[in-house]
Amino acid sequence: MNTVVLKASAQQKQAIIAHYAPYRQASKNPYMEAFFKLPGASLSIYTSGKVLFQGEMAEQEASRWGYEPEETEQTVAGQNLPMIGTDEVGNGSYFGGLAVVASFVRPEDHAFLKSLGVDDSKKMTDQKICQIAPLLKEKIIHQALLLSPKKYNEVIEQGYNAVSVKVALHNQAIYLLLQKGVQPEKIVIDAFTSSQNYKKYLKKEANQFANPITLEEKAEGKYLAVAVSSIIARAMFLENLVQLGLAIDMELPSGAGSKSDQVAAQILKRYGMAGLAQTAKLHFANTQKAQKLLK
Repeated sequence: MNTVVLKASAQQKQAIIAHYAPYRQASKNPYMEAFFKLPGASLSIYTSGKVLFQGEMAEQEASRWGYEPEETEQTVAGQNLPMIGTDEVGNGSYFGGLAVVASFVRPEDHAFLKSLGVDDSKKMTDQKICQIAPLLKEKIIHQALLLSPKKYNEVIEQGYNAVSVKVALHNQAIYLLLQKGVQPEKIVIDAFTSSQNYKKYLKKEANQFANPITLEEKAEGKYLAVAVSSIIARAMFLENLVQLGLAIDMELPSGAGSKSDQVAAQILKRYGMAGLAQTAKLHFANTQKAQKLLK
């Protein structure tokens, strides 16, 4: 559990109490002046003047009142400069689209991001991702692209493959973000292929830019800009998965395991291949497995 303790002046203490008034609850602690139950955190204000935030969103709430997390060498190293980071989500899931996000993060954004607990989306629960993604989208300049399963299947039929599709989306996200006027000193892509392969496929894309790019493995754990992109992309992917499921009145699983085979077989039975093409990436082996289950 995250814990943050602030020493508040009498004026600031009253401002905090007024701000969180709707969340106030009774407390029998004689040393506690006020207690609040917030979304994702609790807030205790003591007669001594100490203000205690506890819970998953403790640092985020405390940052409203002057709290700044200490910078660590790991956070600053290699990213103490304005940079763009990109990541994608959905590539390994049979159902759902492919989400790619490019985010522009400056050193002055680091404290805010750390207060939210920004980390690689693979290490975070979907609940936390959906909590903080809207805050990131509001605060951080970014470009998000979502390729629906229907469109994904169309471009695969046109000659793209699983790698070249991602090259096209990462390149387009960065290109559009640069068009917004941001000026990064570094651009990092979470590596999904070799630099040689990336450049080979990039030659086929219409929109180009002069800024150099770096492909790094596990970049989402090294750079806050990439981590932000991974969180926003994951939230987009999850939302898309829910929407696609609602359209056919079925819950669509993430991933490409046996559960996906079973759900795909049900979709084939109810809606045929046209229904599956609207919800899934057809070139996955799950399609053939679902057809066998149906027989």
